Parts: sequence; structure tokens; C-alpha cells
Amino acid sequence: MTSDDFARPGRPRSLETRPALDAEQTDAVLDLLAEAARNDGQQAVSEQGRLQLRGGERPGVSHLLLSVGDELVGYAQLEDTDPVEAPAAELVVHPAHRGHGHGRALGSALLAASGKRLRVWAHGGHPAARHLAQVLGLTLFRELRQMRRPLAGLELPEPVLPENVTVRTFVPGQDDAAWLAVNAAAFAHHPEQGSLTQRDLDDRKAEPWFDPAGFFLAFQESRLVGFHWTKVHAEEQLGEVYVVGVSPQAQGLGLGKALTTIGLNHLAAQGLPTAMLYVDADNKAAVAVYEGLGFTTHEADLMYRTET
Repeated sequence: MTSDDFARPGRPRSLETRPALDAEQTDAVLDLLAEAARNDGQQAVSEQGRLQLRGGERPGVSHLLLSVGDELVGYAQLEDTDPVEAPAAELVVHPAHRGHGHGRALGSALLAASGKRLRVWAHGGHPAARHLAQVLGLTLFRELRQMRRPLAGLELPEPVLPENVTVRTFVPGQDDAAWLAVNAAAFAHHPEQGSLTQRDLDDRKAEPWFDPAGFFLAFQESRLVGFHWTKVHAEEQLGEVYVVGVSPQAQGLGLGKALTTIGLNHLAAQGLPTAMLYVDADNKAAVAVYEGLGFTTHEADLMYRTET
């Protein structure tokens, strides 16, 4: 979420809500996001949100396009797929058009579209985004930390796998269904990660960064019980602990730490200087594990919501 402060009188704007974007609209939104990222130092819309720009209509997802004349100056995405939680949103205003009330207009439209039950991400937690959240009457309720550690000279203890557990890499097509099932079980408490579908997995497999050689699966005999999916951000020269999951039946055995170590060694072998990961600040156990592996907090994404 990025913000602006005050509306400028006499600046005509239009706001359109669509269930899907055509190719021209998608390109315009991606250009806007790229310009905002260059200015802000990070993406205003998450990877999942950017994937949902393409591929046609998706259940529960809508796109808000804010234009001045023929120029796209703001974008918001609203996702209403969680049966319990309020709809979640992300929004951005082009850096050259901030300070004219466009962020407030998008935020107000999101509140109206969600029936005033809304959660909004502010990636990086910038002061302007905090101000917009206050203007919209939203309160802070979640902090997602980005943690980093150097990979140069990485020295970690040898991973210790539980009894009868072996590790191999992901085979696209062959392992899809088993991975989706374990991911759903491991993240049943996590609405974004735990609800991934075959379409979501296929979207990621089609991305240029996807590499099954960095996607590690742990099997207890023939049953998948955990995984560590790594990711390489080639342009930034960052390796990512993309997602680590352990099935409920195998938790408490040290498998998550072992898989994390295997993935970090893989990223270090690629010659990458730094590793990163995301973790909820209130997940004290996971934060402690990652701190024990040498990670420290780099920045934080904040989520705001309406009072419930």
C-alpha cells in the first residue's frame, strides 16, 4: 500500500472495477508497479497479486483501475476468498501522481466494495501508508518480517533428518498433488499459503525463477512429510527461503530446521551473497529458529484492518 495526502480540486479521475484485465490493462498495471517499485525500493503488490493480474478471471478477485484522463495513475486488487477473514487488498499510486487524493479514493472504494470489512497490506510499512490507514479508519493487526543473512562463508551444522526420512527434489507433475495436500495441512492456520490451488502452483511453475532443483521434498518412507522451496531473485542476487512446511504428523522432530539448512546450503552453492525469508512476527518459534540460523530483521510488511 502506498499513499498520498490531499486531493487537488478540479483533477478529474475515473475509477473502474473489473473481474479480469485484458492484455493492455495488465501491461499498464505492471508498468505502474515497476515504476512504483523503483521509487519505493520494493513492490507494492505481492507476488500472488502480480500473478493474479494475468490469466483471466479468478474467483473472488477484482481489480480497481484509477485513471486521470487516459492515464492509469492507481491500482488496487481486492481478494475475497477466505470464508472467515475479511477481504484482503493491496493498492498503489504512481509516484508522479501522489499527493492528489488518489490513494484515499482507492481506499474508500475498497471499503465500499468489501462492505467495510477489509484488510490491507502496507509493504515496507512506510509512514505515508500508515497515514492512509489512519485516514481510512484501519488499525494495525499483523506484522510480516523480512529477515536476511549473509551466505558467503556459510557454515551450518550438518542437517539431521528424523528416522526413515529421505530428501529429494520436486518432480513437476508427479509431485503436484502430494505437495498441495501437505502444504494445505502444514498451513491450515495461514489463509494465504494454505489455500494454494493447482492453478496457483502452475502459475509459479511457469515463472522464470522456478527451478525444481531448489525445491526439496522430505519423505518418510513413501509419504511426503515436509518441504523447502527455495527461490532465486536473479536481478537482486538474493536467495529466498520461499516456503518451508512440515505436515502436522511430522512436526516437533526438527525436520523444518533440517530442510531449511539443506535449502540454505543449496542457495550458497549458487554463489548468492544473501538469503532472505518472510515470517510472521508473532510466530515466536519460527523467528527463534531463523535467528538461530543467523537471520536478522531487514524490514517489515504491515497489515491493517477495519475494526471487527
